[in-house]
Amino acid sequence: MSPGELLRQRIAARDTRTAEERLLAAVHGGVSTGIPALLAELTPAQRRALLPTLKEIRKQLRGDWSPGARESAEALLVAGAGCHSSPVAAAGWIGARDLSSWTGMNHPPLLRVIERQPAEWQAAVAARLAERRASAWHWTDYPVIERIVLDSGCPVPTSDGFVEGWLQHRTRGADGSQRPGSLLDVLRTDTLLPVMLPRLFELADVGYQLTAHPGRSSEDTWPGALVALAGAGLIDRAELHGHCLARLLRGGKPADQRAFLAMLQAFGLTPEEYAGHARTLLALLDGLSPVAEYAQQVLAGLDEAGLVEPELLGEASETVLFRTEKKLVRAQLGWLAAAARREPARSGPVVLAAAVAFGHPDAALQERALNVVARHLRAAGEAVLPELREAAGVLDPAHHRRAAELFGLTVVQPDEAPADLLPPVPRPRPLAPPIATPAEVAEELGAVLAGNADPAAFERTLDGLVRHAHLDRRALAEALAPVLRINPWHEGARWADCRPQDVLYVAAAVAGLVAPERLWNSLRGRARSPLRGDRNSPFGTALAARLEEAAWQVTTTRPPMLLAVPTDTTGAIDAAELVGRLAACEAVGTAPGAADLSCALLRVTPTGEAATLAAAGRLTSPAGQRLAGWLRAGGLPGQPSERVRFAPGKGGEPEHRYYERWWEQLVRFTVAQPGPGAQVPEGLTPECLALFEATSPSPARARQQAEWSWRATPHWIAALPQHREEVAARLLDCFAGAADRDEQGTPQLLPYLAEAGGPAGLALHLAVGYGLGARFPEDRAAAVDALLVLAARGDLDGALLGRELAELVRVGAVKTNRLAEALRGAADTGAYGTLWSVLAAALPGLLAGEAARGSGELLVIAADCARRSTARGAIAEVTAVAGRGGSSRLVKEARALREVLGD
Repeated sequence: MSPGELLRQRIAARDTRTAEERLLAAVHGGVSTGIPALLAELTPAQRRALLPTLKEIRKQLRGDWSPGARESAEALLVAGAGCHSSPVAAAGWIGARDLSSWTGMNHPPLLRVIERQPAEWQAAVAARLAERRASAWHWTDYPVIERIVLDSGCPVPTSDGFVEGWLQHRTRGADGSQRPGSLLDVLRTDTLLPVMLPRLFELADVGYQLTAHPGRSSEDTWPGALVALAGAGLIDRAELHGHCLARLLRGGKPADQRAFLAMLQAFGLTPEEYAGHARTLLALLDGLSPVAEYAQQVLAGLDEAGLVEPELLGEASETVLFRTEKKLVRAQLGWLAAAARREPARSGPVVLAAAVAFGHPDAALQERALNVVARHLRAAGEAVLPELREAAGVLDPAHHRRAAELFGLTVVQPDEAPADLLPPVPRPRPLAPPIATPAEVAEELGAVLAGNADPAAFERTLDGLVRHAHLDRRALAEALAPVLRINPWHEGARWADCRPQDVLYVAAAVAGLVAPERLWNSLRGRARSPLRGDRNSPFGTALAARLEEAAWQVTTTRPPMLLAVPTDTTGAIDAAELVGRLAACEAVGTAPGAADLSCALLRVTPTGEAATLAAAGRLTSPAGQRLAGWLRAGGLPGQPSERVRFAPGKGGEPEHRYYERWWEQLVRFTVAQPGPGAQVPEGLTPECLALFEATSPSPARARQQAEWSWRATPHWIAALPQHREEVAARLLDCFAGAADRDEQGTPQLLPYLAEAGGPAGLALHLAVGYGLGARFPEDRAAAVDALLVLAARGDLDGALLGRELAELVRVGAVKTNRLAEALRGAADTGAYGTLWSVLAAALPGLLAGEAARGSGELLVIAADCARRSTARGAIAEVTAVAGRGGSSRLVKEARALREVLGD
């Protein structure tokens, strides 16, 4: 016995406390080292009797971050492990994250306690711990469980967590660092390998571990080590590459697929070995692109060696020739051509297989397939012609003439261009009737406060608050009480823009939760408004003025209705309806608020209807006379948009806002508008006038629109439903950011602008152009929708849009690959004439001088649209490019378009 142990026994002999008391003291004191010896002094019954106390201590330690709490938790972990006689309960205690702290289970006193238990107990605990979900594992747990498994002789666990731990431990070492020796050396003596290895191929998210990292020797990587073990006869080679193929066939995340593909390639299977897996390889042609490419290469080699049945080539073609990856399709067509060259007797099946690619969306690949068919058609014989004629029906019209010559078809040229397939002209949907009861107002308010409410829902809610405050404010307040308890009004600092959810301010006023003097002072600008702040946009400020006015009205004048509530979902107000509302207000002697009247004037639809104008002329109130004058004048005149190149470059004083000057890298086109000037009819508040202030591009404007609080919404467009050009001009930097800064979301507003009223000028067309080149597919799709709606309404100027697109591409604000994808999607709807009007105007700018990169793809779309719309008439720039030497794609596609357009 060591002197230290002897000393501890003497001290314990003088200690008059019981073993249970000494154990609890050790737990409270965080002294883990002596707990195994203390547990040895207790009987099983005494240990079980301590469990309630230990559980109570555990409750007290939860959330305790005081000094010494960690040590106490570790001591508690050791004590509880020894006191639980049930393996299930013990495993739950040992695996608890609130007790394991930073060391996990790799705690020497805990290991000593576990090792003193019966082998059956250890085996059951190990199995239970190994079955935990992966997120419950501590990075040091695996070595402990493996040690218990090996010491107890229990069956090796095969749970995902245990196998992942084994993989990580063998890859990196026991402590997470680089282990000594190579992976091959470790695996050669690993007793767990036979059980673990098959499960390795069933795990997910293991690609990083299996990848051969640069700088490591082959024997220190999983592919290299397994190949070496198979070569030495320590593992079954055939079984391993069977596992690899099965895993690739099952699919999974790209990183895993690439890792197992690399492992399969490392085995260097012979053609004879691969021949036994031909059907599996055939199925892999439908998998991840790198996997399909490798399977295709192997199968082509097997076919060349005569190791697979000839019919397999046709089956492979049916899978590959429908894939979008052009490289795979080209390789498959090459395989078909090589097979026919080697064995002319196979020409019939080859040309029929190649004809599958006639339906590929890429016209260039269709042409390549047609070349394969043409080269081997004579050897195939006339028996294949009926099927080829049927397959030719899906060819791009560019290939119809050649297909007719090859297959004996008749080409029918249309006498006139078919009409474009455009969407129906959208008709504004009427707004739902006013909300009928206070309970329904409360329900609608709750929905608006939950977020994402459309303009119609917001307008009906605001109108409901005003209407029912006029009818019975007390009943409305009672109905609103539950909603206001969940959504209390806080008059904190205004950090964000005013938004529709701020209708809560009006509801709080109805319920008497805002002092009347506070409402009045905010309305008159005598105190800080809870709805306005430095980050308010002009649209947010206009909304704030409207809500401040409504909040005052529901507690004082209590008007029967609001004038500015739209009559349809675009935000517009029917002129006759607005005249009727003002007449009703005059009948009861109520004057509308200034903000309400201003917003109504901006929303009213211009009209020349004599009856409506006459009814407006009979109005006698000042508000009625303003409306009559507004309708006679036709509303606020539209502002002209001037195209401006915005390229500020490096500035003077350094700007450290957000630690970047991103706008210095920009070159984009935007517009300037002069403002309404002296043309403003009487009746607009300053907040509404600010929506039309003169605007021109500047770093300040670009930076302002990139602020986190500046987030345009459909509500902004609904506030000016007759002035979409002005809205587009003031949001143009946001639209541009979707293309040249890869921002997301703003182009989703383009369909709303397309459906709104007013002129569709340069600003709106530029906004659509930026949307077509947006980074995100859903934003490009919204721009396509807007383009088609404008075309259906007769508002699209295709030539204007095309010219602007060419300029945007030239300065790098729009990328051609994104633009091509968007225009291809628009063309696929059947709007060929519309798209040709855009592309015909864009091509001169794109092809002049040195053609913009990626113009070849736009030429493909242009040729398709020109052909389908029977466009004629040469374009000089297209002719010039087509006359160049060489066989680049740009020249080739220009020649195709020149042929379509004629002289």
